[in-house]
Amino acid sequence: MSTLTKKALAQSLKDLCAEKPLTKITIGELCERTGVRRQTFYYHFNDIADLVEWICQTEADAALKQNRDYTTWEEGFLDIFRLAKKEEPFIMNIYHSVSKDTLIRYLYHLTLPLLNHVVNEVAERLLILDVTQKDKDFIANFYTVSFIDIVIGWVDRGMADDPKAIIHHLSPLIKGTIPNALNAYSGRK
Repeated sequence: MSTLTKKALAQSLKDLCAEKPLTKITIGELCERTGVRRQTFYYHFNDIADLVEWICQTEADAALKQNRDYTTWEEGFLDIFRLAKKEEPFIMNIYHSVSKDTLIRYLYHLTLPLLNHVVNEVAERLLILDVTQKDKDFIANFYTVSFIDIVIGWVDRGMADDPKAIIHHLSPLIKGTIPNALNAYSGRK
């Protein structure tokens, strides 16, 4: 029942985001729309921002559950774009009503696990085993921040650009430079 309640609150918030700015949505109207009491809301979440974070994390995990490796990362990134496009009113509302930081945190939590997995997989596949986990994390973080900047630019432009074209443009950078970065960090102590 707990997950169903959270999902119902999430859907109600998304529906309300299509109608008005996030900053104008109250917990009272969210509870009324969902058909739950305020204390039920507070049992699950501290505030609306906490609900937004939960939505972002839950949807991120679902979007990327199957495309987390070097051979499918492009599909994983496309899934991120598809999810953002599908939830455009919610994403644009977060972006304009709360802060760019909330959207950046959402994208960071979405993208970093994917790139960590890709970097670790490439290191194993190429037998580059002497790169520290700290250096691998740094490489993954570098690409994560770069990807987030690309997505933020896409959101700034009203999500008009074709995500497949963006991924096609990004692909040579990922495929060519992750192995080079791992080789550059190989043997460093």
